[in-house]
Amino acid sequence: MLNNNNQYSRTLAAADHIRSLHAAKPQLGIILGSGLGTFASEVENATAIGYSDIPGWPLSTVEGHSGKLVLGTIGGVNVAVMQGRVHAYEGYSMDEVTFPTRVLGLLGCTSLIVTNAAGGINTSYGEGALVCISDHINLTGHNAAVGPNEARFAVKKDAGLRFFDMTAAYSPRLRKLAAAEAQQQSISLPEGVYLAVLGPSYETAAEIRAFRTLGADLVGMSTVHEVIVARHMGLEVLGLSLVTNMAAGVLDQAINHAEVMEIGERMSKQFASLVKALVPQVVAATAQQ
Repeated sequence: MLNNNNQYSRTLAAADHIRSLHAAKPQLGIILGSGLGTFASEVENATAIGYSDIPGWPLSTVEGHSGKLVLGTIGGVNVAVMQGRVHAYEGYSMDEVTFPTRVLGLLGCTSLIVTNAAGGINTSYGEGALVCISDHINLTGHNAAVGPNEARFAVKKDAGLRFFDMTAAYSPRLRKLAAAEAQQQSISLPEGVYLAVLGPSYETAAEIRAFRTLGADLVGMSTVHEVIVARHMGLEVLGLSLVTNMAAGVLDQAINHAEVMEIGERMSKQFASLVKALVPQVVAATAQQ
């Protein structure tokens, strides 16, 4: 685990370096999950910075995570788009996994759209379904806020607390915006509970049956710690999952990462249309807070 002061100073150094390459202050951060990285092409007036060029930024090692931070505008809104993330199963600590989220906050983002590829537990979903995350269950065995509390990460008043509320981790009003926009575009967007495991192995059929009993609709290996850190800082969060495969035991077939990538590519246009339309709406709603 990073030393508390060192964690903040390293995060600030990364933010300062990014500002030296792109002066405009981003209002919204977007984290793109497996197979969804092509959305970064929607950014206009873009500055693309490789993760390896940002001090302290962990490097993606998984296929489908390009490893670039793309800054520019979408719909006239200044954004910072992460084209890929890192995961604890790659060998990274939770401080490293959430380092980019902390940087987004220090850069000026007040809201975050976090996306992922997920396994479908809810049998009403099909492969390729888009789901708005209503809540999450953390079964990774860790919490990214463990360690000394660093209140300097707060981006607004009453954030950065030692004990912070997660009742509305996924903003109800942003979920309403997403539902309305999806309806406008004739896109099905049910809500669901995302359960996170450590990975990297896919879950067993028995585990999926247990997760369903717990109330989970989706399962994956990311997202929850980014959301925990975002809420600690005071960022408002919208979460979107793309069901790239049905979870173990739901269908009589094996699960593989190539399928995840193929479904992500197939649904990229619909995903991009929804998120692109939501960007200015999310920022406008956050500004009214």
